[in-house]
Amino acid sequence: MKTQLDVVTYGEAMAMFVATEVGELHDVNAFVKRAAGAELNVATGLARLGLNVGWMSRIGNDSFGRFIKKMLEREGINADCVITDELHPTGFMLKSKVEDGSDPKTEYFRKGSAASHLSVTDVDNHYFANTRHLHLSGVAAALSTTSYELSSFLADLMRQSGKTISFDPNLRPSLWKNQQEMAQKLNQLAFKADWVLPGINEGKILTGLCAPEAIADFYLNQGVKLVVIKNGGEGAYYKTADNQRGTVPAFRVENVVDTVGAGDGFAVGVISAMLEGKTIEQALRRGNRIGSLAIQVIGDSEGLPNRQQLGDF
Repeated sequence: MKTQLDVVTYGEAMAMFVATEVGELHDVNAFVKRAAGAELNVATGLARLGLNVGWMSRIGNDSFGRFIKKMLEREGINADCVITDELHPTGFMLKSKVEDGSDPKTEYFRKGSAASHLSVTDVDNHYFANTRHLHLSGVAAALSTTSYELSSFLADLMRQSGKTISFDPNLRPSLWKNQQEMAQKLNQLAFKADWVLPGINEGKILTGLCAPEAIADFYLNQGVKLVVIKNGGEGAYYKTADNQRGTVPAFRVENVVDTVGAGDGFAVGVISAMLEGKTIEQALRRGNRIGSLAIQVIGDSEGLPNRQQLGDF
């Protein structure tokens, strides 16, 4: 790989089957196939905006794995560090269809997946040496002990090289032994990041604090440079290490179709704008824009815009 990458992220991608009719998953007869994965959503959104993006993972030597590889090719995402695992399968999931703006129901089939076997031994140091920014997520960190170690290793590697790091907690309590372990482990990762992007409820769980400023200070006091707290319809609050602070309002959405992926869309907006040298307010406004687009369509990444669509919006 000779082209410098703007962003690299890593995690698990799954084949996702989205119900085409409203109802309990066991009653649904038809589904459409999509790709799912928090980190893959972010990589996809950034690539559509014209950034050079790499995604690191393990996929099985199976139809779902080949489906993911084709998606990467279609989106123009660098897959040089995607390993085909001959021993373990690609995970998949089911997602219900909702029409009232509520969160859809999901069922996962990912235990023992190829991605859960990611480890430090999979790292190509040259790949990350040629990268400007690393994006980490709490989902990848929760996959397994070795995957958590990989998150920590990559954060240290990038910090030592003077590169920037963003971290989205993206809490998945079912993947952790208990909430205490989840908070401790994810906060350890967050402290290594430059930009931390929790939702307000995630911030409460991770810090035990309620006010956005108090949550922000919890991380800023550990060396984080920027904390952005997503607060749904109330917009996003931010505070920096040099005491800049403010709130950027949300975009009004009349018809919420699928809430999954809103946070990933927000991360796409913030990361892309920050790497372009935009102000924090501009970055949050873009994050709010893309998040609002993501929830108006079925699928985790189908609503993420390209550069022209973002401008039109």
